[in-house]
Amino acid sequence: MKKNSNHTLLEEGEPAWEVARLFPAQGHWRVGDYLNLDGNFLVEYSQGYIDVLPMPTTSHQRLLLYLHGLLMAFVVSRDLGEALFAPLKVRIKRREYREPDILFASKEHAHLKGERFWKGADLVMEIVSPDAKSRRRDLKKKRQDYAKAGIPEYWIVDPREETIAVLRLAGESYDVHGEFSRGEIATSHLLAGFTVDVAAAFDRQNPDGVKPTNGKRRRKA
Repeated sequence: MKKNSNHTLLEEGEPAWEVARLFPAQGHWRVGDYLNLDGNFLVEYSQGYIDVLPMPTTSHQRLLLYLHGLLMAFVVSRDLGEALFAPLKVRIKRREYREPDILFASKEHAHLKGERFWKGADLVMEIVSPDAKSRRRDLKKKRQDYAKAGIPEYWIVDPREETIAVLRLAGESYDVHGEFSRGEIATSHLLAGFTVDVAAAFDRQNPDGVKPTNGKRRRKA
């Protein structure tokens, strides 16, 4: 243990519990608390609980920008609506919010777009993070959530498997429109003519062919 300049005893390596106590306990977050939460992190909200998401990596952001660029070019050239990207909250239902990586709202549904959050979307995309919790969330939980919210199309972009699954809403759940891998072209059910070359998309994660270092410096020999 050691003392700081204010002579307060601190345990090195301990979380700053005093800061954590400024926030509500899990299960007691209100929507207002969540919407007023600022910081350099992504957070989703569900029934009084918050879920802090992994910060995007360089390869994640490259893939996101590539997909968003394709979608934005497609919808703008045809005057179909607007496509944006995270961080931007979407209200799934009362007391539940998600932050899709990419989201699109048609001109007909422009009323869904709010300043602080959207009240829905026509299409959302998620780029699956590699950790087990994120995979469960994107592949299962969000599939259920977006279907219950009535979002017509959900794209699951999986860098680990190098696949893109396009799901279309059928009633209160999703059917698989298509599961696409390298050498194939992913197509949209909702936006006729919108396609993504799967190989080209995943190649965008590492355009220079240099293996990411995860921020760690190599030791000198």
